[in-house]
Amino acid sequence: MADRYTASRIDSSDKEQLIQLVGFKIGKEIFGVDILMVQEIIRSAPITYVPNSPEFVEGVINLRGSIIPVIDLRKRLNLHSSSYAKEKDWILILDIGGRVTGFIVDSVTEVIKVQENSIDPPPDILVAGLHSQYIRGVCEIDDNLLILLDFSRILLVDEVKKLKSITLNQDNNDADE
Repeated sequence: MADRYTASRIDSSDKEQLIQLVGFKIGKEIFGVDILMVQEIIRSAPITYVPNSPEFVEGVINLRGSIIPVIDLRKRLNLHSSSYAKEKDWILILDIGGRVTGFIVDSVTEVIKVQENSIDPPPDILVAGLHSQYIRGVCEIDDNLLILLDFSRILLVDEVKKLKSITLNQDNNDADE
């Protein structure tokens, strides 16, 4: 009986170190985001273009009455590709510290469970650049590398301010109509 209790304690502590990620692809690369940040996943929706927005901002969508900015993650991460089929996109709707934002990805794979200690920090060469601060770590999944992104750091402070103003302006335009 004592052995079972010890075994179950070990199992539960292993589960505590297990994190769940939503896997997604951009091109051939596999990325992951903490499942707790994911509010929902939708097929591409009609996007309203917003003038003078940053290049990586596709525009805004109206999701059940909420105006949500949508960022093309391919552009934000500088992963340009010639074989990019825009009509097959998915949008990850993430809650990032109370800010709901959509991120366009090529495809969503599955929920991936990984041991937290199997995630290696990003190589020094990647984190040396200011624009790589959003890479939380890297881990191996089925002989492929998965890049774990920290979406709370994917936008710089001034970019967050600009996104807020885009959303506010769009809300005001909708109220005027």
